[in-house]
Amino acid sequence: MRDIVSCFNENAVNVSHPSCSSYANTACVSPNLTPSVQNAVSCVYRITLSSAQKQLMVTVSWCKNHYVQGLTIKLADDPSAASFKLNTNSGIFRKKKGTKVIESDKSRMEIFWDLSRAKYDVSGPEPVEGFYILVLVDSEIGLVLGDMAEEAVSKKFKTSSVAKACLVSRQEHCSGNALYSTRAQFCDTGIAHDILIKCSGENEGLKHPVLSVCIDKKTVIRVKRLQWNFRGNQTIFVDGLLVDLMWDVHNWFFNPSSRYAVFMFRTRSGMDSRLWLEEKMVHKEQDKVEFSLLMYACKSS
Repeated sequence: MRDIVSCFNENAVNVSHPSCSSYANTACVSPNLTPSVQNAVSCVYRITLSSAQKQLMVTVSWCKNHYVQGLTIKLADDPSAASFKLNTNSGIFRKKKGTKVIESDKSRMEIFWDLSRAKYDVSGPEPVEGFYILVLVDSEIGLVLGDMAEEAVSKKFKTSSVAKACLVSRQEHCSGNALYSTRAQFCDTGIAHDILIKCSGENEGLKHPVLSVCIDKKTVIRVKRLQWNFRGNQTIFVDGLLVDLMWDVHNWFFNPSSRYAVFMFRTRSGMDSRLWLEEKMVHKEQDKVEFSLLMYACKSS
């Protein structure tokens, strides 16, 4: 009997089994190249409140540039709700610890945060340790972020009860050279995987640009003559999940005023053979938690 990889797609790559990929043992990138820098990261979480038996979306965004390094939190599905904004670089508003209440017609959101001891990765706007963010929705703890969050919940609320929250999507904006790296966890029970996207050019001895995407140092796709194959998709398997990998680098070659390329990783059910669901199927699929990683990659040179 054929395995699920070969049954679904003759060209599908299983990241968990290196022998399934003809590129598995190919070196992904020279250690001398420096990855590009993340300018902004936006995560959408689906929160299921136990008290009201309702779901809502909360967007948490981090940004960093020469003038601003900050945080924004808002209810993604409630346009009437105000957003919480914190600029940790501002001379006027430099409060790295505190609370804030945001009310709308639908919900009351209370935010507790402590970034006073936060440590940041030099290549990104998100803190990696020494912080917590707690989001209460209608007096229920809906979202906890940071390595200090569990301790903060216990001290402030004398409880360990937290609503169910799932990461639905993550969007990153990167800029620099044509080497982009990040980490992603495609499901709650999976591990975090290292993702690297590289565009090789003539300066590396190649006649035509080549796009390579690696997961955990294994090459899962290699697109030759990229200026002709500037859009496409490939099926891969990660942690037993079916993942659609799509790319659009048209603007890198044909739109000098906008140097952004787009890469997307999206999980889906193995029983669904379509990349995108028809509108009438959306309601049937809305209870299934799928994950998508969207990367906007800008070549500055």
